Amino acid sequence: MSQVTVTINERSYKMACDDGQESHLTGLANYLNNYVEEMKVAFGQVGDTRLLLMAGVMVVDELGESRRKIEALEAELQQMKMARTSIADRLEGAQNSVAQTLDTAAQRIESLSAQMGDSES
Repeated sequence: MSQVTVTINERSYKMACDDGQESHLTGLANYLNNYVEEMKVAFGQVGDTRLLLMAGVMVVDELGESRRKIEALEAELQQMKMARTSIADRLEGAQNSVAQTLDTAAQRIESLSAQMGDSES
């Protein structure tokens, strides 16, 4: 386990994290501190607990909005997959129809060619 010192609202806190996660934890703390700083500008120094609570609510709100967007994108992706499957099925049907038409035309040409060959003899 590693230890990292992070600063939130101008106070330092020692936190433990897995080895290799130090910069990630520092980044998260900086992200939270940015919200704390926004709350200080908006409401003044109303105490660490209140600032952290307000910043935490802002982060959770952002997380909720991100989750809603992900759900919407997943639904859109599902619709696109269904549309792609439908288009692929229609394309396969069209290809089969064209192949069948070409096959029928080839048979007719062969038949006409055979009739013309018989009539020339």
